[in-house]
This record gives sequence, C-alpha cells and structure tokens, in this order.
Amino acid sequence: MAKKRKYRPESLMMSHGYKPELSEGAVKCPIFQTSTFGFKTAEEGKAFFEVAYGKRDLRPKEETGLIYSRINNPDLEILENRLCLWDEAEDGAVFESGMAAISTTVLELLQPGDLLLHSEPLYGGTDHFFKNVLKKYGINTVGFMPDQSKEEILRVIESTGMAGKLAMIYVESPANPTNDLFDLEMCAALAQTYSRRNGRKVITAIDNTFLGPVFSHPLKHGFDLVLYSATKYIGGHSDVIAGACVGSAVLMKRIKSFRSIMGTMASPNTGWLLMRSLETLKMRMTTQAENAAVVARWLSKHPKVEKVYYPGLLKAGSPQHRIFRRQCLGPGAMISFDVKGGMKKAFKVLNSLQLVKLAVSLGSTESLAEHPYTMTHFPVDEALKQKMSITPKMIRLSVGVEHPEDIIADVAQALDRA
Repeated sequence: MAKKRKYRPESLMMSHGYKPELSEGAVKCPIFQTSTFGFKTAEEGKAFFEVAYGKRDLRPKEETGLIYSRINNPDLEILENRLCLWDEAEDGAVFESGMAAISTTVLELLQPGDLLLHSEPLYGGTDHFFKNVLKKYGINTVGFMPDQSKEEILRVIESTGMAGKLAMIYVESPANPTNDLFDLEMCAALAQTYSRRNGRKVITAIDNTFLGPVFSHPLKHGFDLVLYSATKYIGGHSDVIAGACVGSAVLMKRIKSFRSIMGTMASPNTGWLLMRSLETLKMRMTTQAENAAVVARWLSKHPKVEKVYYPGLLKAGSPQHRIFRRQCLGPGAMISFDVKGGMKKAFKVLNSLQLVKLAVSLGSTESLAEHPYTMTHFPVDEALKQKMSITPKMIRLSVGVEHPEDIIADVAQALDRA
C-alpha cells in the first residue's frame, strides 16, 4: 500500500479543512455571513455548549458544533486550521486586528503582580499597551536589548525585584523597524529556568509578523505562542485588518475562550478574505523577499544613504548573523535606511516618491514607505528611540511585488531630489 503523501502548507492552503459537500459543492468556502446557527435538537445545543465552554472534551468522532459567530464560525475555523499548518501548531485563533490578538492573549495569560519581560524596540501600539495599559491592571514590564547576553538579561530580570513573578517573555523579531534579531532559543531557555525556579510556567510569545509564517517558525525554537498582524503579509492586499495567534492546544483553549468573552474575534468576511490571501502567501512573500534583496544591496551603495537595516546584509560571523542563520529561512522584505541630512532630507525623500506609497502599514503587494520616528513609533520613549537608532533620518520601506528595478528607480529619483 502506497504511503500517504504529506503535502506542504502552500499546497494545502487551497482546500485543507473544507468539505465542498457541506456547501452545495462550492469549490471555494463561502462566506458564512450569519450571527447564529440553528440546532437540530435541544440535546445537540446542550452538547455544543458543554464543549464550547470547556465543561467537557470532545468525544471520539464528535466535532465542534456551531453556535454563534462570536464563539465559532466555519470561515474562522477553516482559516485557523490552515494557519496552524505553517507553524505546525496545535491550534490557532483569528482576531479582528493584530493588537486585538496581542491584548487578548496577554490579558488572559497574565494577572496583577506579574512581570512581563519584552524585547526592545516594539511596534508603537504594542509599546504603548505594555508600558501604559498593562500598568493600569497591575502588570509590570521590563525590556531588554538585542545586544544583551543571557547573563545581562538575567541581571535585568533580577534588578526588578520581581523575578519570582516573571510570567511571560515576549519578543518581536525581527524588531520593527530596526530588523534586530533576538535569540529565541536563549529566550526559551530563560523561560525554562524561571519556570523551574518559580514553580509556574513562564510563557514565551513572539510577534512574527515580519518574517512569518513563511520565513520563521518560532515554535520549532521552543516558543509557546506565535502572534501575527494578519493585516500584513497574511492578508497582503491592504484591504483587511486582522490578527492571529497559534500555539499549544492548552494555551489556545484559554485564549479562544477569553476571545469569546472579550468579543475580539474576526468577522466571517475577514476570515474569508484571509483564506483567499493564504493561497498566494508563499508566492507573494518569496517575490517580495527577492525584490528586497536587490533593493537593499542598491541602497547600501547609495552615497546619500548612511546605513541600511536589513537581515540579508548582516556581516558574516557577527552575533546577529549567527542568529539569522540558525532561526530564519529568509531575510524577508522589510528594509529600513538612514538618509544623510536628518528629518528634512528624509521627509523630502518620502514626499518625492511616486510608485512607492507613503503609508504606515507593511507586507502588502504594493511597496510602502513611512517615517518611524514620527509615525509608527511616535509613542515610544524618546531616549529609547535614540538608543535603538530610531532617529529622524530613518525611513522604513516595505518592498512589494513590483519589478525591483522600478522600485529602485523611484527611490533613486526621490533621493536625487533630496
């Protein structure tokens, strides 16, 4: 008997988890635009609620029943199953935004008095949520830098006086907008150390938006949860706002339950749009990464560019390059670069772009450029921005699927005008 073939994620994105016979034979999953689902019997409704609210586990051959789209919906369930394939996760959840995914996950898993250790820098919205909102709920935070060793990070944790309350290590890697990489295996080892010491599991979570799910698989490096702004590469067309979280079944059960209570789930229409986008995710990300490599090399030689921040240009043998080789499958398509002459020149470049759009998102088919210092990272502490090289001269470029020579020509004419 022939061995059943294990298909790759990019092949399964077309059909995994969907049964056409349940939808009048439609080849593509329809939009289940409904708030509520009918039960065949009262007994069936009772059984569905028992499982949905964790009163019991599914029995053999029993499937999760549909109740209400705040709890579950076919578009979201199929999408979540497909997202899990890329990271080989046990379960996943989709949210109405990336920040909804982050806030719901963190608020469910942390409690007053806990300590959250996070990487620096963070996306501006995450930075504000961690350092301002969590404070209101009695949750403490402390940051660490990409160039700090394990021993230095241990000292950071101990210096808080709350090491016994460490409950989560949260990483954004590559960091937005500097593309700094963090050693995931080291972070996982730190979590294990404090889990044993504190007698409570320290959860590891990562914002994998820049490289994932095609070029980075953090669960394979010991992380518990992987978060995405699905607005970006997963959505990829600048027409949907969404977030996602994948990980272990135990943690996802808690997160999905809290999502239902908070009401932060995605809509059926959002789920359908993301399923459409998953079909071309690898092709888009591969093309964007190939384009970015060409653009980054060109920028690195331009006389008006002071520095380029891009994983594909890391110096061989450097600590960052070793991390890249160990845990990344590609450099992605995000580039930041410093323009000689400061903010005035950077603004002149941004205002002169024609093909590349001046906008703050990333990961879509069109190339986008923005000014992190005054835009996406505006709320970040001024001293920290300077320390992390997020300065007025920096421009962040999200490379799209246009021809790389056309992207270069547009950036070249903009730099000439500056």
